[in-house]
Amino acid sequence: MTTELPPQQTEPVGRFWRLVPEPSLDAVRRWGWASVIVNIGIVVTGGLVRLTGSGLGCPTWPSCTDSSYVPHPELGMHGAIEFGNRMLGFVVAIVAIGTWLAVMRYRPIRRDLRRLATAAALGVPLQAVIGGVSVLTGLNPWIVSAHFLVSPIIITLTVSMMRRSRTSPYPHTPPVVRALATASVVAVWLAVAIGTLVTGAGPHSGDPDTGRNGFDEELISQLHADVVFGLLGITIALVIATRVTATSRTLRKLASWLLAAELLQGAVGFTQYFTNLPWVLVLIHMFFAALLIALVTAVYGERGTPAT
Repeated sequence: MTTELPPQQTEPVGRFWRLVPEPSLDAVRRWGWASVIVNIGIVVTGGLVRLTGSGLGCPTWPSCTDSSYVPHPELGMHGAIEFGNRMLGFVVAIVAIGTWLAVMRYRPIRRDLRRLATAAALGVPLQAVIGGVSVLTGLNPWIVSAHFLVSPIIITLTVSMMRRSRTSPYPHTPPVVRALATASVVAVWLAVAIGTLVTGAGPHSGDPDTGRNGFDEELISQLHADVVFGLLGITIALVIATRVTATSRTLRKLASWLLAAELLQGAVGFTQYFTNLPWVLVLIHMFFAALLIALVTAVYGERGTPAT
């Protein structure tokens, strides 16, 4: 027995929507890929802002200074880096709108895709506002952490939308694989969330005068490492389980990719810790954090339905 896809509905196309070319599901997925890429990109550029001490390169928001929306030359490199990150935010917004339009115009109607695309699109202005509040509060470390976490949420929504846009039925998967896939999602998100606390306790505040979150850096780093070890154990078990049970080839491949990314992330993390947190390695670590969110979401989306 195959699992039915979400119900599809049709409705008349309004005058406005006739102006939007009707996309194929492949086009919807291409927009989804673009959204994932630009959101990973803004994680990296946002990390660059913080790691170069440029968090207040534009000292106010939504303008850059009290008298200009663009940085003055006297703001130097820090102003250019912060302003560049803000400009990438507009690219993220354009891609989010394009993705939303494509999903809304697609026929037959897919309400599940519409919900995911709408939530992802709403995350963009939310992130912009949180980013503005972080500037206006002098880079409060808790608000900066919240600002970062919006991008993984958007990535999760978009990858989920891409999986659900597939026309193939969901595979049947043994309970142990489904449980391990779910546990990997929890572990990745816990590792990423604690990682933001590690950063908030460490030296890379985004500005020399910004306070830290008050956690003991050694203790919170150890907690983060413990969670990562747990994640590795879960993922190793998942990789083994996908190979000794009847699971889809796609899930086996995704589980392997997830483990490989975790090993690379772990190597970067330990190297940066024992080399006094060079900002280049921290930036690579942030890239892998966003990549892990995308991969674990894909794994979860491929976990399928319970095997009968």
